[in-house]
Amino acid sequence: MLSRRGPVWIGHHLGLPASTVGRILARHQVPRLAECDPLTGQLIRATRRSANRYEHPYPGSLVHIDVKKLGRIPDGGGWKAHGRGERPRDRRGLGYDYVHTAIDDHSRLAYAEIHDDEKGTTAAGFLTRTAAFYAAHGIQIERVISDNAFAYRNSRDFHRTALDLGIAQKFIRPHCPWTNGKVERLNRTLATEWAYSRVFESNDERSALLPVWLQHYNLERPHLGIGGLTPIDRVNNAAGQYT
Repeated sequence: MLSRRGPVWIGHHLGLPASTVGRILARHQVPRLAECDPLTGQLIRATRRSANRYEHPYPGSLVHIDVKKLGRIPDGGGWKAHGRGERPRDRRGLGYDYVHTAIDDHSRLAYAEIHDDEKGTTAAGFLTRTAAFYAAHGIQIERVISDNAFAYRNSRDFHRTALDLGIAQKFIRPHCPWTNGKVERLNRTLATEWAYSRVFESNDERSALLPVWLQHYNLERPHLGIGGLTPIDRVNNAAGQYT
């Protein structure tokens, strides 16, 4: 199983600076994780990088939201456990889980829930609980950014909920998913480190691991984009600056 660990994680566990680990990996011509296929680890020849990186100045200034779609796992395990040709037909086509995700632009503090759909009513309820989650960490959401999915752009329930919470909506430009790149990155990490991290025996087993993984992501996992800090460290540092 691929672990997909970068210089920050390796350095954190070896007691070495991430820059030292990065130089060692570069010396041995190890490609960056962003340049590798997330499942096979093979080098992807064509990569896209943005020359302009931005970050909002404090937690809550902007929260990115999205939905990650995952195939459900039948009891006893799916194709990862038994192979694609060996599964009984009654264990195929069980539908999808829709993982609604949110990440704070400044701190990278993340929140996620699993639902049966991505409708506007569901997204509105998710936004309400997301706001409560961030409020519990002393963060007031000022605005959210999303893609142009119906649930965000055309749902009256979502618009009304955002208005009631005092949250302004922003949308990415069509065909420019990198504008919402932080939640896209969260979704890839979530898929690699949680959803496809092991062979699960059931959908409930995978679902039960999500809160555990989120706690690890927010409290323990160092992030290269914020200087090797954890999201909760960034939240606490920001709170110290504004108190």
